[in-house]
Amino acid sequence: MDQPRRKAAPRAPGGDTAATGAPSPTPKSRRTGQKTQEGEPKQAGKASGKVSRKRRSPRPVDAKTRAEIFRRLSEANPEPRSDLEYRDPYTLLVAVVLSAQATDAGVNKATRRLFAQADTPEAMLALGEDAVRELIRTIGLYRAKAKNVIALSRILVEQHGGAVPPSRAALEALPGVGKKTAAVVVNIAFGEPTIAVDTHIFRVSHRIPLAIARTADAMEAALTPIVPDAYRRHAHHWLILHGRYVCKARKPDCPRCPISDLCRYPDKTPAVSDA
Repeated sequence: MDQPRRKAAPRAPGGDTAATGAPSPTPKSRRTGQKTQEGEPKQAGKASGKVSRKRRSPRPVDAKTRAEIFRRLSEANPEPRSDLEYRDPYTLLVAVVLSAQATDAGVNKATRRLFAQADTPEAMLALGEDAVRELIRTIGLYRAKAKNVIALSRILVEQHGGAVPPSRAALEALPGVGKKTAAVVVNIAFGEPTIAVDTHIFRVSHRIPLAIARTADAMEAALTPIVPDAYRRHAHHWLILHGRYVCKARKPDCPRCPISDLCRYPDKTPAVSDA
């Protein structure tokens, strides 16, 4: 499953140079620049005294607009489904574990071979780690993932009677299962209204914007309470699919976007007739 890139944390004020009083090795423009609130020096302006300023992001949309956004996404795709192929909660769990840092298409190609030979925890254990590794070697991190699939299958058999538990806490205790994977599984398999923020949701939420946050966890915390109750069950999938097929990273397809008139993204892709 795609994950948003993490931004480097800003440097704390007062580095080693300030502590020792030694002259800074940086160019003069940095030595003479003013300090920002984060402690990073500003670049000195040109002779005219002008300082370049970044354009501020638009404010998040209001509650009425959010409701209309999800109403339109719901109307366009009333019953959204994951692009991952699965048969039941167990095969869904395995597919999501395998999807970390891999495309859904690549995972589906591997799981078709894997699930043809083992689609239950018991069958996966009988198959063994070596065989699992060979069947999924076309996807990234296949060695670690094969190890995790066998380990989580063993725990499901020994502690959960071979069934996938519907609890996020119990799922997160399994090898290879983090917060996002657990959220996806309980949402799809058990109908819990969760929002697992991947790179697509992170991007779409900032562009509209629905919310502004620095990390995936912070975005989940910001989105969960503001998505209207009537749409919370499928909000996760609507936003992922919208980001994957319409609001794409490099060139969003704004001309065919059903919420383009509600979106405040300042760099919308113009229609051909407007270009």
